Amino acid sequence: MFGKLTVLSGSAHPTLTELICQNLGISPCAATLTTFPDGETFVQINENIRGSDAFLVQPTCPPTNQNLMELLIMVDAVKRASAQRITAVLPFFGYARQDRKDRPRVPITAKLVANLLVAAGVDRVLTIDLHAGQIQGFFDIPVDHLYAAPLLIKAIRDRGVEDLVVVSPDVGGIKMTHAYAKALGAPMAIVAKNRVSATEVEALNVIGDVAGKNVLLVDDLTETAGTLTAASDLLLKHGARGIYAGVSHAVLGERGAERLQNSPIVELLATNSVPQATGPKVTALDISPLLAEAIKRIHGNESVTSLFDIRD
Repeated sequence: MFGKLTVLSGSAHPTLTELICQNLGISPCAATLTTFPDGETFVQINENIRGSDAFLVQPTCPPTNQNLMELLIMVDAVKRASAQRITAVLPFFGYARQDRKDRPRVPITAKLVANLLVAAGVDRVLTIDLHAGQIQGFFDIPVDHLYAAPLLIKAIRDRGVEDLVVVSPDVGGIKMTHAYAKALGAPMAIVAKNRVSATEVEALNVIGDVAGKNVLLVDDLTETAGTLTAASDLLLKHGARGIYAGVSHAVLGERGAERLQNSPIVELLATNSVPQATGPKVTALDISPLLAEAIKRIHGNESVTSLFDIRD
């Protein structure tokens, strides 16, 4: 049996950590996180955590490198404070899109990040909707991979949207789209796209019938909103009525928020896995109860399998 349950927060998303702790009925562990004038990060744990079961909450969202390095330093501080076990809680796993060599002489950065976390002293990882599920295999430690789909599905049901078609904004999202369509009892369609650059996407064609239908675009994440907005423009031309979007992680910058505001999308449903999930047309759904329940079960050596399921 592990020692006292301890939850620590990085500086990336302290609000989410507070919500997780409220669901657990505990207070976050007191810690000092500061940045020296030269940019170096300093971490000090201000409580006795010897023998504890420590959960470090830190999405590696922008500024990605800063948040990742801070997490690694936190892990080292907690390890040297003699915590019995360290779990990195990554509501959003940065660098997940760099999961393979798609051109010559490029890194597989997602694997590098996995190696860094293990080398720093992380014993297990808890995360939500990895960009590619096989990233779990990059780790030589246990990975609990949760899904935001039940939360997003409930939100769209609560809105009472009828004549719904679930649409994948690209071919790569077919598996996720099928799971949403099955749970909602709705048909599915696909938008064929061509990525022009890291920020520009061209939607080419719609496979499926969306004329006169309400549409739910689903994806794991959006940053510049290029894929979602290009798909929404094309769906509108094909006769779609109300266009909704649902993503697990809305890592929106200025450009993404502006595109979303000027697009036909009525509402973007996203979790609060990152602090960037805000702005006009964005509704942030609270993921903290799911994370808190997973932390509670991991701490108690209970099964978390049921939390993986996309329920009907």
